[in-house]
Amino acid sequence: MNIIVDAMGGDNAPLEIIKGAVEARNEYNIDITLVGREDVIKSVAAENAIDISGMEIINASEVIATDEEADSVLKKKPDSSIAVGLRTLSEGTGDAFVSAGNSGALCVGGTLITKRIKGVKRPGFAPIMPHFGGGCFMLIDAGANLEARPEMLLQYALMGSAYMKNVMKVDNPRVGLANVGTEKHKGLELQHKAYELLEDADINFIGNVEGRDLPYGCCDVVVCDGFIGNVILKTYEGTAKAIMGKIKTLFSKSAKSKLAAALVMNDLKEMVKEFDYHEYGGAPIMGTAKPVFKAHGSSKAKTVKNAIRLTKEYVEADVINEITNALKRG
Repeated sequence: MNIIVDAMGGDNAPLEIIKGAVEARNEYNIDITLVGREDVIKSVAAENAIDISGMEIINASEVIATDEEADSVLKKKPDSSIAVGLRTLSEGTGDAFVSAGNSGALCVGGTLITKRIKGVKRPGFAPIMPHFGGGCFMLIDAGANLEARPEMLLQYALMGSAYMKNVMKVDNPRVGLANVGTEKHKGLELQHKAYELLEDADINFIGNVEGRDLPYGCCDVVVCDGFIGNVILKTYEGTAKAIMGKIKTLFSKSAKSKLAAALVMNDLKEMVKEFDYHEYGGAPIMGTAKPVFKAHGSSKAKTVKNAIRLTKEYVEADVINEITNALKRG
């Protein structure tokens, strides 16, 4: 298996991306192709004594910054690491593409360069989120499409179920529709019509779910439009970060609190691990015709390695075919 990795994407590129790619290559016994400025990649690897021998490097002279428009991948910077990586994937040189770069550009490029699975109306951004039960859930769509139609939410549910079952090994994934209340009549027209479609679909639909229940593992797939999904994603991540920061401050402000921290350190580490996004790596762009995975923008080597691991499992589970079959069944 050959996974193409954007070496220039993300806040900590290229060093952490290269380190994570090498760790993944060595641990998972796969081939890695790095895409980016070849001279920079080789220089950074040499300066940090990282062995990238045996890795193919495809040169890409441009980098799309996080604040650039999504269509830069096609119009302004066709030789960016994202554009070159996606074209390489589309041409069949690799089995999947992973990037920690510009989310919008990756979604647009994934849709227009690698194309969509037949029948998919709009690919969705689908991060894997940890919860206090020690497991995780998929949030789809988390920002690729700020507006959605009911049939798009149905497709998100079908694709999310296929992923959680085949990659995350969840038996009969529970699908919930994000809403302002659990009652069937709650929400706007979009939620009402989507509810009806989800009720009749070949999935384990459990009804509406509220944001306050997500941290407790109320379902395995949370379906919503991209506007609501992105608000949930950013609020979830921000709250987790704030709680962890508050705990750290609390247990370090005095000798007494430091002693207390020492007594519960193992429990604290377990709790932190439960909410550590580095364990899951990032999010697949669900609905593209070839596997495209978005790693967290702040990815360190561990995150990149885990993103590549999930991508490998995505390919091995033949999720593209599973999604295709799920859409046919409806």
